[in-house]
Amino acid sequence: MDLTTTGRPWRPEEIREAIEAAGQRLRALLPGLTDAVTREPSELPGWSRAHVLSHIEGIGLAMARQARYALRGELVEPYDGGRPARAAAIESGALRDAAALAGAVAAALDEASAAWAAVGPADWSRPVRYRDGDLRTALTCWWRELEIHLADARLGPGPQDWPPEMCHHLLDYLAPRAPHDLTLILAATDTEFSRRYGAGAAPEVTVRGRLTDLAAWMAGRAPRHPLDCLRPEPGAPLPELLDWP
Repeated sequence: MDLTTTGRPWRPEEIREAIEAAGQRLRALLPGLTDAVTREPSELPGWSRAHVLSHIEGIGLAMARQARYALRGELVEPYDGGRPARAAAIESGALRDAAALAGAVAAALDEASAAWAAVGPADWSRPVRYRDGDLRTALTCWWRELEIHLADARLGPGPQDWPPEMCHHLLDYLAPRAPHDLTLILAATDTEFSRRYGAGAAPEVTVRGRLTDLAAWMAGRAPRHPLDCLRPEPGAPLPELLDWP
């Protein structure tokens, strides 16, 4: 589905600009990395900050690879060797010292920027292997992964810093996480936004909070501020979300 901002479709070029802005936020953090900092836990269970940064490096290169090959009219898997190779690369990459890790992440950001800069207005519908989508799909994946995992690294920016467009994208992309046995209504308290998931399933459950907190919750991340859950029964917890799509 198209990302939207101010009621109109959001162009791939705007997504590309948002990626560059997120990349600059990450670049600004890299010089301050130390070995001790990278070994500290991230927001993801079992992963250090080094694991998260290694994953950002890998996904950036993987989506850049989709772009490079698509422009040649070729389809290629995001990772040579599939998910096992991806997991192994994250683990081995996380063992690097802070300087090596920072250099590798910066190089991946450079490669991603160059690869996506080469995509022209007529190229966005070119097919890619990633989810059997197109270049717009791969570009949006890179933006989503970069913003989410930059927050996971706990180096400064968090979900509360996600731009509204990212929040709207996540609340759309993550619709499959909504429970099937109820109608889930999300209502933002800081902007004019509401979203209904589920066609007539009973009961109706409304979750209210700031837009960034609603997006964080749907993405499986901790909201910065509490969310209000309005159910027929008092004191009920937030509904359980389904798996990531």
